Amino acid sequence: MDYTMNFAVLQFPGSNCDQDCVHVMKNVLGQSARLVWHKDNSLSGFDAVLVPGGFSYGDYLRTGAIARFSPIMQAVQAFAAAGGPVLGICNGFQILCEAGLLPGALIRNRSLQFRCENVFLKSPTVDSPFTNRIPAGKLLRVPIAHGEGCYFADEQTIAQLKANNQILWQYVNAAGEATETANPNGSVCNIAGVCNKARNVAGLMPHPERAGESVLGCEDGRLILESLVAWLGNRKVKKAA
Repeated sequence: MDYTMNFAVLQFPGSNCDQDCVHVMKNVLGQSARLVWHKDNSLSGFDAVLVPGGFSYGDYLRTGAIARFSPIMQAVQAFAAAGGPVLGICNGFQILCEAGLLPGALIRNRSLQFRCENVFLKSPTVDSPFTNRIPAGKLLRVPIAHGEGCYFADEQTIAQLKANNQILWQYVNAAGEATETANPNGSVCNIAGVCNKARNVAGLMPHPERAGESVLGCEDGRLILESLVAWLGNRKVKKAA
């Protein structure tokens, strides 16, 4: 049985990838997607939450530092605590880290320059709502666009991420090797994205919604979003059984 999922796409002052997320979910993947303003305080009726990229609140103080206090983030906290899936993309990843929903932090790129280019990603695990449709060994080619994308965490946190299989994406070269030159921002362990210990909240700096259809030159990002749709569908089937 096919289900149509309801996606909430958060919208902060300064968001600039919110419409892209709505477009790919609705017009490419055939799901229901609606913008939710940052001053709203309810996520009732939604199956999943996307926190899109951009420059929320102009990146004042730090990236995501003000957005974490928006009223909608209390609803996101409750939604995630109840097991609802949340995916943060670029600035959304930064917001989720600032809100304490994901471990670690995103800091200035090692080069101190804004990086806008295509990168290769490997997905070390398919055991998550966000990677389950990615074929084993497949490298994803997706774009990045960020100035503060360097993932940092202390040694103990990195050890826990590895032990719990929480590293979902890593920057690699075309041969799938996690080299220093393949790392566009200096992230520890070439980390491009992680999930929480419960595996229902994830964030990544690359933009899967910008690589979701052939007209954009690459559809690899679609696999991440299709993974989430498939996971939600399987959950509804289990609940209906």
